[in-house]
Order: sequence, then C-alpha cells, then structure tokens
Amino acid sequence: MGQGRLPDGFGVRVDPRVRQYSDGRVLIGGSPTRMLKLAPTAAAMIGDGFLEVTDSQSALVARKLLDSGVANPRPMSIPSPQDVTVVVPLKNNAAGLGRLLPALHGLKVIVVDDGSDVPITPPPMAWAVGGVTVLRHEKSRGPAAARNTGLRSVTTDFVAFLDSDVVPRKGWLEVMLGHFSDPAVALVAPRIVALEPEGNALARYEHARSSLDLGRKEAAIRAGSSVSYVPSAAMLIRRHVAEECNGFDESMHVAEDVDLCWRLQEAGWRLRYEPVANVAHDHRVTFGRWFGRKLFYGTGASPLEARHPGMVPPISMSPWTLVACLLAASFTRFGLLGALLTLGVTITRLRKMFVGLDQPTRIAAILAAEGFVAGLWQLASALCRHYWPITLLAVVLSSRIRKIALGVAVAEAVSDWYKHRELGGLDPVRYAFFKRVDDVAYGAGLWRGAYESRSVKALLPRMES
Repeated sequence: MGQGRLPDGFGVRVDPRVRQYSDGRVLIGGSPTRMLKLAPTAAAMIGDGFLEVTDSQSALVARKLLDSGVANPRPMSIPSPQDVTVVVPLKNNAAGLGRLLPALHGLKVIVVDDGSDVPITPPPMAWAVGGVTVLRHEKSRGPAAARNTGLRSVTTDFVAFLDSDVVPRKGWLEVMLGHFSDPAVALVAPRIVALEPEGNALARYEHARSSLDLGRKEAAIRAGSSVSYVPSAAMLIRRHVAEECNGFDESMHVAEDVDLCWRLQEAGWRLRYEPVANVAHDHRVTFGRWFGRKLFYGTGASPLEARHPGMVPPISMSPWTLVACLLAASFTRFGLLGALLTLGVTITRLRKMFVGLDQPTRIAAILAAEGFVAGLWQLASALCRHYWPITLLAVVLSSRIRKIALGVAVAEAVSDWYKHRELGGLDPVRYAFFKRVDDVAYGAGLWRGAYESRSVKALLPRMES
C-alpha cells in the first residue's frame, strides 16, 4: 500500500491547464477531468499555484492535489544512483547490449540472457564502481520471466528495467529518482524517444507517433487517464514493491507492463510519468516488422480485460455524450438538432454541480463542449482503429456511410498529424497513410486476441455515469 506523509520541503505545482474558480477554492482539471473543492485555508496555501510542504496540514493538502491529478510534484531530494540496479533482459541482441552498457557506466547491471542462440558475453567494462553480471535462461521464457529473474538477484532499494534496444540520455536516472522522495510512489517512467529520428518516412512517423512515446506532459499514471500505463522498455521501481507484487506476470508475453502498472495502482501505490527524463529506443522501421509489432500490441487487450475487467474499453464516455456524438456524426439536420438538444441536457445536468460558483452556466457549457469534442475524437479514433472491420463492412453496404467514414478517416488522421507535426516532419498525406495502417494493424490484433480468447469483452464500450 502506497502511504506515507510527504516530507517537508516537497513541493507541488498546480497544472497550468487546470481552471480555478471562486478565488482558487474550486479547481477543475486533471485526466480524467474532475472538480476539486478546497477549504479557504487550503486554497490560501496554494497562493500563486505552488505549495511547499511545511507541516502535516500542508502535507495533506499537497497529497490531495496530487491524487486529484490537478497538480504535479516538485521533489526536494533524490536517492543515490548507487541505490539502483539496472536489469536488462535480452535475446539475440548483443549489438544492442554493446550500445547500451556505456550509458550505464558506474551502475550495477544485471543482464538476463533469455535463451540467445549464442550465449551473451558482455564487452569488458572498466568501471570503478558497479559492474555487469550475466544470468542465463537456457531456453527462452519471455521478457517478463527474464525481468523477474533479474529482479530476484537485485539487492539495492531500486531496480531499473531497460530493454536492450534502448539508450538512456544524460540525467535520466537522477530526474526519475527524485520522485521517490514521495514515499507513496512505487514506479516512475521516462519518456521514450527515437534513437534515430531521421531516416525513411516510416522512421519519421514513428518518431512522431510511436506507441512507446507518451508525450511531453508530465502526469500521474492511472488507468483511464491520458497516461494509463508506461512501457517496460524503461521504468524504475522500488524493489520491495516489485517483489511484493511478484514482478511481471510471466504468463503474459504482451501487455505485461500494463498489467504491472494497474496492479500497483490497485494496491494503492502512486506512479509517475516523467518526460524530462529521456530514453532513446531503436524503433522498428522496416514495414513488415513495424506492422507485426503493432498487430502484436493489439493482441494484449483481451488478456488485460480478463485480468482487469472493464479497464480496456475502446470507448469510454457518458451515454449522453455518446448519443450526441452519434447524432452529430449522422450529418443530417435531425441528427445535428438532436446533438444540440442532448448537449443542452448535459449542460443542465452539469450546471447543478456548479451551483454556488461564479458563472455556473458558462462552466457547464465549456465542460460539455470539451466533453463533446473529446467524445467525437474518441469515436472517430475507435471507428478507424478498434472497430475498423465493422466500419469496413458498413462502408461496403452503404454509400452514405462510405462518404461519412471517408471524411472521418481523413479528418481524424489530419487532426492527429497537426497535433504531432513538429516531431516527425512528415507531410499530412504520408502521415495519414501510416496512421491508418497503424490503426488497421492494432485493430486486427485486437480482434485476433478476442477470437483466440473466445471473448468480446475487450471490444465493448464502457458507459460512465
């Protein structure tokens, strides 16, 4: 259980995207969006948006801000890197290991050779402290089992899991270690960036839109939020917590990292995504390997659904928002009128929550509009990604749906390109092509996983109250 008082000197800063009302006593923001009401004394502590823990009362307010997702931590101290052991699972990637080890100079490293055809022998490293130990599975047991083997040999307080196809950037470890000054934090993960951002068009698309890159905004890691998990390609965790939860689920060969994050969350621990820390990943940029990997990721939804029911829905929104989005997507006068009426009902329902605040109707209207736009985006993405086989069938059967689906597919891809345009440098046409193929691959894996598990639960939407 992740408990413990935040230490004196620990700071929290209200996220700049959070809206403040009633002299800072009401905060609306986070992911998913929520409303936090503060007592006048608590609001006064925040001042210009920053709160430093100085006593038990300010520690309670800081914890409430963090757990509500409206503020981010500003740690005040860090453990020593000597308290960290790096575990590297690999199979048949001696070249990647040779590229990775120099970046781990001075750290304790355990390499777990998961049944490589030629046993791994690390290159000689002249380290005054730290060192490299190699453990071997004679037969491959999968990356989860390899990480667990390494975990069982760790004696330090923290363990960093790094895949053999990554290279940490300078300062990666110190930035993440600071978060552990919060005793309730169990796991911290860096941003995964491209090792070679330039190259062919696919390499530039992956630089902009890799499944491993969770963006530039710091966040709490929570199921259902903008950062619902972090990849095991790079993560840092308290050793005793990893041991208490029995490490990674060795029966899973995909999505075992998602499962670990959600089990830690369910146990009451806090998890943080720290994009200031960067770890570069050697992306797959040949079409066949890239497509196969995306399909492989899609197969993970069904085993996740079996372990965490209701936590992997393709669509998650309120019934009112879903109805409004479906009506608007019909592109008929009746549909648009129905969408407006539904939005009106939503605004009326929301307004009751904000009675007593400044301009309750305006606040309700803004939130309803934002929810509607986010719902449209989510629905468009699901139709092109999770439900593309159904969309394709509807396109074949109806010329009207064909026009709507084409418009949605183009609009969603172009909108996504605009959001990521600064990273890859691709033109919208090629970006849209790779985005649609990316979605087809993932969706095919999702349906394949549902078929193999004989369960459609991972395909079902979730209606929120």
